Amino acid sequence: MPSWTDVVAFAEHAEAVGLDSLWVCDHFVSSIPGTPFDGIHEGWTILSALAARTSRVELGTLVMCTGYRSPGLLAKMAATLDEVSGGRFLLGVGAGWHESEYEAFGYSTDRRVDKFEEAVQIIAPLLRGETVTFAGGHYWTDQAVLLPSPKRRIPVLVGAKGLRMLGLTARHADAWNTAWFARPDDELRRRLDVLESALDAEGRDPATLRRTVGMHIERALETPPEQHASALDAFEALGFDDAIVVLEPMTSSSLDRLAEAVRLRGR
Repeated sequence: MPSWTDVVAFAEHAEAVGLDSLWVCDHFVSSIPGTPFDGIHEGWTILSALAARTSRVELGTLVMCTGYRSPGLLAKMAATLDEVSGGRFLLGVGAGWHESEYEAFGYSTDRRVDKFEEAVQIIAPLLRGETVTFAGGHYWTDQAVLLPSPKRRIPVLVGAKGLRMLGLTARHADAWNTAWFARPDDELRRRLDVLESALDAEGRDPATLRRTVGMHIERALETPPEQHASALDAFEALGFDDAIVVLEPMTSSSLDRLAEAVRLRGR
């Protein structure tokens, strides 16, 4: 597990080589289900610290689990982080998926998407500066408002791949993420088709939704930058605005290789 010193050095190098954004996940432990727990730092604390150590890059969460914090608290935290970062924050949210993590730390796995659907109806309008009264089966607010008010409409990203979550994305989100892919494949195209249907059902202009894809690069130091550039081109051709990249290994040298791929694309 990287130390804070390692994390901040990585982040500062990413900004220095011209990459666009930094993202953190929201987990208590880092592991694939069925394997022993591994260590990870708490994401919101790390991102808050990075907001004060960077000046240009966008900062995002991929994604905060709405089951771990009340929606009003999460919106308040987002507004504060946006202030600290000078308006560089994007709040990514999702319903969560790591059941053993939920159970280990005392959170219920019951009705996760139902809870998410209610949470996003509180979070999104609060981040638009609205006063929110909401009565649901899991959450409620009574004239909730963020003070001081956000200086801008803080964008909300939803991480989703299933039919219901993609419908909620179309209804409430400013941005969408789906992951993880080395390059486009049939499953990614299927998800795009479902998203298009959801946007159509909501009567929403597809151009109003920012689309991001989680890109996984294995053996980043062994792969020519031209190959990374080709994958980025393929994602863009499908209509994605951003690739959020996990590099193996997560090192400055890997960042340099990724930055070279971006330069090869003429950016």
